[in-house]
Amino acid sequence: MSRRTVHAAFGAAVALVLLAGAVPAQAATGTLRPQLEAITAAGMPGVFAQAADGRRRESAAAGVADVTTGAPTTPGMRHRVGSITKTFTATVLLQLVGEGRLRLDAPIGRYLPDHAAAGVTVRMLLNHTSGIADYDHVIFATDTSLEENRHRTFTPAELAAIGLEQPRTGEPGAAWSYSNTNYILAGMILERITGRTVAHEIDKRIIRPLGLRHTYLPGTGTRIHGPHAAAYIPWYEGVLADFAEYNMSWAWAAGELVSTTGDLNTFYRALLTGRLLRPALLAQMQTTVPWVPDAPEYGGYGLGLYSNALSCGLVWGHDGLVLGHSTISWHTPDGRRQVTVAQNMTHYVAPGQPDPITDATIEMMNAQLCGEQPATARTAVRPHLADQAVRR
Repeated sequence: MSRRTVHAAFGAAVALVLLAGAVPAQAATGTLRPQLEAITAAGMPGVFAQAADGRRRESAAAGVADVTTGAPTTPGMRHRVGSITKTFTATVLLQLVGEGRLRLDAPIGRYLPDHAAAGVTVRMLLNHTSGIADYDHVIFATDTSLEENRHRTFTPAELAAIGLEQPRTGEPGAAWSYSNTNYILAGMILERITGRTVAHEIDKRIIRPLGLRHTYLPGTGTRIHGPHAAAYIPWYEGVLADFAEYNMSWAWAAGELVSTTGDLNTFYRALLTGRLLRPALLAQMQTTVPWVPDAPEYGGYGLGLYSNALSCGLVWGHDGLVLGHSTISWHTPDGRRQVTVAQNMTHYVAPGQPDPITDATIEMMNAQLCGEQPATARTAVRPHLADQAVRR
């Protein structure tokens, strides 16, 4: 059996490509399907997306949802959206700030005395400057562990303890370092304050008010309700292993959510236009730690929301990657132009290696948000990429 190294990225979906040359933006129309076909031509089995410009929405899909049956992807499929869950979690926490029930700059020990970390505040959890390490490289240390954890239930306290036991990535507030442990602790704070589950609060405060009919947190349930694609990871001898059926308790408030491209566009438009947070709280959410310390114009990470530079300027959103499913959801600052894309294969390329799938995806995102002018790559960062290698 052949063995090769594939770097696992449990935090988010793709490389963020920073683009030069701001020009007036005009969203592309009627072009989504061929742009998605370029992504499948580059090697992605299946992809689907929704682009929006004001009230006009265009949905399309390309490729296959199942490589065995040949069933096609369709635009309305449900999808595990990974770390996009963090925007939902952060939004609820900011609502609690607005209600006077939570202070962003309070030490986390005020709310979680059993998980106190010296010098770490709630804000540092939400913008990933806590210096608390991730837990995913511990629970997913080998290929075997991916299968072993398929039906395993992790508790939030267990995940938090694993992350807190790892060597720190830095001093509190000193530097940005992506860690799912931050959002496990944030979810625990949410539950401590409200006395309700994360799923209950997200449903009550976001999903039901916005009418997100296909969005939910599955808890320990392993199956995705409704039509969905397989979730592929390249495995031994070129086989694609399907991880669509999985107990997502390992991601919880950091990455458990199931949604659709349309529901995510509805959510982010509501967020960016002030339906979910008052202006002062949205401004807190959009106060970012730069990706490149000396170049804030490239964008950065806020409180569960990030900005990224495209050819027409900064866009806002998040991306997510779990086993076999990846999603990107980016939006212009006014929430008018939007694009959310979902793909059904992950962990297919090592960092630093050529990645035509990501190239085609970013080209599509830029065209839909900024118009048809070519995107000139200036540099690239992978802000959420875990450095753990899965060996096979």
